[in-house]
Amino acid sequence: MAKKSRKQQQPQSGGTPATVALTAAGVPYEVHAYDHDPAHPSYGEEAAEAMGVSPDRVFKTLVADVDGTLTVAVVPVAGQLDLKALATAVGGKRAAMADPTLAERTTGYVRGGISPLGQRKKLRTVLDDSATAHPTICVSAGRRGLEVELSPEHLATLTAAVLAPIGRA
Repeated sequence: MAKKSRKQQQPQSGGTPATVALTAAGVPYEVHAYDHDPAHPSYGEEAAEAMGVSPDRVFKTLVADVDGTLTVAVVPVAGQLDLKALATAVGGKRAAMADPTLAERTTGYVRGGISPLGQRKKLRTVLDDSATAHPTICVSAGRRGLEVELSPEHLATLTAAVLAPIGRA
């Protein structure tokens, strides 16, 4: 069954913390809403399929623990996070995926809907440098079934992200 994807220029009724942050910053963005299927094995791949966007332009937001500090990694859904490269990008020695409950509590978002924008607690962020190969990329807008499309430069600026090769195929 085909999923429906809807594009919107403005956030829905108040929006999410991510869309509110984008609007407040005056950054141009587009919202893509789609019907989320809880049975789908991958949130990011589901988003790419539903929106009809190449998986190398849809980025997932992962929270990792780098030497005891929570760190956000934004990588293409088409690949995986290289934890060693993430640690290196922030001057750390060791990285591991963060406890999901801690990630949710710290960011204010649920798994599958964690956005790099508008987080409850601002975490240091690393954006995979492959993002700069695209005029726009999509990231979670703060809930399952909702993505925002924006330039990677705006995302990097708003999140104070370090650009580094942290993704792998």
